[in-house]
Amino acid sequence: MEPNLILFYAFAALAVVTSLLVVAQSNPVYSVLLLIGSFMALAGLYVLLSAPFAAVIQIIVYAGAIMVLFLFVVMLLNAPKEDATQAAIGEARATRVIGGLLAGAFVAELLWALSRSRTMAMPGPMGARESAWSVGEIGQIIFTKYAFAFEATSVLILVAMVGAVALAGRHVAGKRPG
Repeated sequence: MEPNLILFYAFAALAVVTSLLVVAQSNPVYSVLLLIGSFMALAGLYVLLSAPFAAVIQIIVYAGAIMVLFLFVVMLLNAPKEDATQAAIGEARATRVIGGLLAGAFVAELLWALSRSRTMAMPGPMGARESAWSVGEIGQIIFTKYAFAFEATSVLILVAMVGAVALAGRHVAGKRPG
C-alpha cells in the first residue's frame, strides 16, 4: 500500500473520529479542543492534496484564531456541563431530529453535486494559467481586490467578540450578591 494512501486513511479516520466526539461531548471545552484536532487532521489532508497554503491557513485561521476565540468565549461564559433533565432530554431529541434531517439534506446535495459533476463536460484549463497560485499572488489578491471583504470580516469578528464579553458581563453581574 502506498504511504500517501496510508496517511490519507489515518488523517481521514482522525478527522471523522474527532468530529463525532465533538458532537458526543457534554463538556463544551472538550468539544472545542476536539474540533481543533479535527482541523489539524483536515490540514494534514490538505498537505496530501498538495495544497500547503490551504493547510497553513487551516491551522492559523481556524485552529489558531477562531477556535481559540471559541475556547475563550466558552470559558468566559463559564458554560456548565449539560444537565440530564426532562427538558434537556426533550431538547436533545428535537436537536437530533433536526440534525438528522440536515445531515440527510447534506447527503442528498452531495450526491446530486457528484452526479452532476460526472455528467457535465470538464472544461479545459482556465486561461493560460498552468500552475497554482503562489502565496504572494494570493496575498496580493486578498489585500487589493478583496480588501473590503477582508476588513469587513475582521470587523464582524470584533463585534462578535465584544458581544460575547458583554453577555458574559451580564451573566457575572447577575450572580453578584445584593
